[in-house]
Amino acid sequence: GDGEYGTVAERRAGENDMNIKRAKQEIKDTIQAYLLRDDTGAYAIPSIRQRPVLLIGPPGVGKTQIMEQISQEMEIGLVAYTITHHTRQSAVGLPFIEKKQYGGREYTVTEYTMSEIVASIYDKIESTGLEEGILFIDEINCVSETLAPTMLQFLQCKTFGSHRIPEGWIIVTAGNPPEYNKSVREFDVVTLDRIKKITVEPDFEVWKEYAYRENIHPAILSYLGIKRQNFCQIETTVDGKRFATPRGWEDLSELICVYERLEKKADRDVVGQYIQFPAIAKDFANYLELYYKYRDDYQVDQILAGIISEALCDKVAKAAFDEKLSVVGLLLSRLSGAFRELRLKERQMELVMNGLKEFQKRVVTGAAGSVEHGAADQGAAHANRVDPGKAYAGLADSETVMAPAAVMTDLAAGMEREINADRSAGLLSRREEAVRRSALMELENYGKELAQMEGAESADGAAAWEQVRGRFGRASDRYEEQRVSCGEMLEHAFDFMEAAFGDSQEMVIFVTELNTNEYCVRFLQDYDCERYYQYNKRLLFDDEEQRLRARI
Repeated sequence: GDGEYGTVAERRAGENDMNIKRAKQEIKDTIQAYLLRDDTGAYAIPSIRQRPVLLIGPPGVGKTQIMEQISQEMEIGLVAYTITHHTRQSAVGLPFIEKKQYGGREYTVTEYTMSEIVASIYDKIESTGLEEGILFIDEINCVSETLAPTMLQFLQCKTFGSHRIPEGWIIVTAGNPPEYNKSVREFDVVTLDRIKKITVEPDFEVWKEYAYRENIHPAILSYLGIKRQNFCQIETTVDGKRFATPRGWEDLSELICVYERLEKKADRDVVGQYIQFPAIAKDFANYLELYYKYRDDYQVDQILAGIISEALCDKVAKAAFDEKLSVVGLLLSRLSGAFRELRLKERQMELVMNGLKEFQKRVVTGAAGSVEHGAADQGAAHANRVDPGKAYAGLADSETVMAPAAVMTDLAAGMEREINADRSAGLLSRREEAVRRSALMELENYGKELAQMEGAESADGAAAWEQVRGRFGRASDRYEEQRVSCGEMLEHAFDFMEAAFGDSQEMVIFVTELNTNEYCVRFLQDYDCERYYQYNKRLLFDDEEQRLRARI
């Protein structure tokens, strides 16, 4: 931690703590190492030496979420259990009597049915075809008295009862430090010496990157930017526990966004249902009221459209620092939303283009060279500049292989099967599923349009391709207009920032936040914004100067 989380962080001083982003990468690296095979096809690190990972960190810091992200990004299975919800019977299996021969005599012995947890892994393999994956056990150090020996055996031997975890499945466990949970059991040295322990502390800067990507409500981002100490606070008082966690802020964000669509406002009582730290809940509820007032007063959409009044600039220049930061946050939020929509549109068009390449291959024969040429052009051009006219130039008319509308319908059906399979395997994030379904809908619309073509044209592959190519070209033009609009918004934002704040601390914050936001960074990699580079270069120079002064 960086020292802003009070006595908990202080008590941990000297430990090798890391933020959740670094922990995620560490776990991915571990899994990659454990799943590496040697020349004979066996795992390079044998199962007996593949230490289970133990992730220790406060509640709500994102331990479970990163496991979902890791499984999706590495395209491996995930079976997750919260072990405190289980009894010894469901973890180990139910006993039954078996007869066995020992030394020529028959004995009755106790055997166990397969553990529900182990059975779930085999079910996952069967339903998804994913032979490798992660078994994630949460709250591992909060088990009951009767289950504790089973968990120790699990960590040391990778078995539940008499049933071993399948080879190729990596064990990752998580738990809370004892200061957050009275039920925590300390592991003995024998167990600790068989696991790979990672201690995680909350880190607002890392969470902020995630928050921009996941479209967390701008009021929450703006508020926590001003009062970072309220990002993760957990206290025990005579009246019980009071806490504000990253998970609480994210869930509250979802609710506020939906409330806004319903034209409702989240008051102090509603906030308190998620942020169960009364003083912080009250403070944020008050800030949310101010945030809506600033949004109405400053009309950010007009600023980004280039309508910037001198009176408005004077007003914000004389405002309190919190208000200035809120206005900067409003600008960044609106820009981030526009860049996010652009990136999702770009991703949708990439998926549609992949479908159209296959369509071209199937409805127009003798065009293999042109298909390869198109793929090369797509790879050479920037993804933001997709041009179907260039990508498929030089196609020759030729005989039809099958009805174009039927081909497009078949391609759409195949994409839908793939989406459903990946969703069922747990390999799709909400964002990726939404983009892929959007691309699917577009292919379905292509199919409907082809089905409406009349006469001989409906069976002519070359004519169908021209129809498809024209439609995609129009979509590409609209995308380019959207990209240009985003650039104009960014320029107008700089116009306002310079008029209201000049070369000030607020400008530093504005440019720094642009660098933090994944969608902004991606847009700026392609869009040439001179002022961004000027301010960014100055900001980096100032940072280097501060480092040199510190060293001196």
